[in-house]
Amino acid sequence: MKEVSKSKLAFYIIGSTLLITFAFYSYQVCFTPNILVDQEDRVFIIRSGESFADLQKRLYDNAFINDAVSFNFLARLTGYSQSVISGRYILRRNMTNLQALSVLKSGRQEKVNITFSYVRLRQDLAEKITKNLGLSPDEFSRALDQFISSNQEGFTKDNILCLFIPNTYEVYYTILPEELVARMNTEYKKFWNAERLAKAKQTGLTPIEVSILASIVQAETVKSDEAPVIAGLYLNRLKKDIALQADPTLVYAVGDFTLKRVLNGHKQIKSPYNTYMYPGLPPGPINVPQIASIDAVLNYQHHDYYYMCAKEDFSGYHNFAHNLEDHNKNAHRYQKALDAELAKAEKNKK
Repeated sequence: MKEVSKSKLAFYIIGSTLLITFAFYSYQVCFTPNILVDQEDRVFIIRSGESFADLQKRLYDNAFINDAVSFNFLARLTGYSQSVISGRYILRRNMTNLQALSVLKSGRQEKVNITFSYVRLRQDLAEKITKNLGLSPDEFSRALDQFISSNQEGFTKDNILCLFIPNTYEVYYTILPEELVARMNTEYKKFWNAERLAKAKQTGLTPIEVSILASIVQAETVKSDEAPVIAGLYLNRLKKDIALQADPTLVYAVGDFTLKRVLNGHKQIKSPYNTYMYPGLPPGPINVPQIASIDAVLNYQHHDYYYMCAKEDFSGYHNFAHNLEDHNKNAHRYQKALDAELAKAEKNKK
């Protein structure tokens, strides 16, 4: 009888010890910090199609988790190892396994900021806009081609950059290419509100044409206070059917954006972007114009200037003229100042 009692007691002690050990381990697995212990919050991106084994290895190799075994145990216990959800997540300092898995299992992603300022070419846009997203520039470009082929808003392969209004937008890392294009179309429609549409009508241009002209104005000056004056000058020329003769469009036609001076030879290039050879606006923008440049066209200054030339003080501003005779005088002063600067530079080299 005593032997049986001793056996029960031993069984009870062993069982209790195991139970306490398991309870303690379970507590540690669930409630002890194991994520970014004594580190800063960090972004963790799970790529589409990534397996749990790959995810766990990256978490450990990049020091997101201290104990891979406990994380793996709880992930399998909760079923997360069989249902990995791609996305961009924020894992926070001293998170427990349970807290981290709660975030990852729920798919509660942190949004990504996208921006695409100072873009000249469609390829540049595709690379910038997808930089922090789970899609490639090629995937985005294919979605854009699909939009071009089906839209009823006047967008073509030449003017499609007019669709994009430079700003900072929040999207999810997992956004699909066609969803991103649709989002940009929605933002475009928001931008072109009733007030802007009314102003565009007053200029005699469509919103797409306003953006094309704005891209030229933007390339002509970095002085925001001068942009409406230049916009007014080009609108004057358009109304009189005078060729714009805008040097930045020739640079675009040449395709060499390091070009500093446009020469007579460049003016013979047969390109629809050669605004010396062909009157009217080019078929598309020569960059993605900033909002300020678009608004400069919409709020253009009314005057009777038809010519402009860089100021001889190299301030970045321009001299404006009503007629060719005055323009030639301005151009002569600028050329004289430029020759003097070049001579001075050569002298300093010796």
